[in-house]
Amino acid sequence: ISNDKTNWKYIDYKDWCSGFWPGILWMNYEYSHDPVFKKEAEKFTQQLYPLSVNPAYDHDLGFQMFCSYGNGYRLIKDSLYKKTLLATADTLATLFNPKVGTILSWPREVKKFGAHNTIMDNMMNLELLFWASKNGGSKRLYDIAVQHAITTMNNHFRKDYSGYHVVLYDTITGKKIKGITHQGYSDSSMWARGQSWAIYGFTMVYRETKDPKFLGFAQKVTDVYLKN
Repeated sequence: ISNDKTNWKYIDYKDWCSGFWPGILWMNYEYSHDPVFKKEAEKFTQQLYPLSVNPAYDHDLGFQMFCSYGNGYRLIKDSLYKKTLLATADTLATLFNPKVGTILSWPREVKKFGAHNTIMDNMMNLELLFWASKNGGSKRLYDIAVQHAITTMNNHFRKDYSGYHVVLYDTITGKKIKGITHQGYSDSSMWARGQSWAIYGFTMVYRETKDPKFLGFAQKVTDVYLKN
């Protein structure tokens, strides 16, 4: 809601933030054990179901479905929630370009950029793939998550370990074209929110793989964040 307005702006299930509210409700239920929160969490979680069966609109499926269905499954072990999460992981995997080595972030922006685009936020959605690979999904989901992290580590950062918001890749050859911003101050600035995606993302990848190169990198992207 804007300062000078009286009406609230609502979002639909396709918005990247749509999983946050049901995620909050599930956490409230976890700590309070109040069935009112459980009922509301289930209601808002179910509204996101179409994301698991429709073609991928963008990369945000991890944000949307792991916060909602993910927390729901963790707490009540509903088999339908698990089935929905696995289907969502497979949907997210359709955006992976093996030539590039990353998941396409915004299919709708390919024409605008003229290239395969990958944004830093995408690191947050790899967690869904790791979970799925351990809970009945394909080993390929694990491989996609690791390759995306490696490619991002190699191409998404400047010499001081500050990150670009967006990196554009040649769709055919897979080669990096350039790094730019979409929401940050400039193409050469460190976008604070995106840097935090990197801090969380690479720490999470280390947790899932136990590969020390990801922990070392997480520390480097954290150091430049704290310094600035």
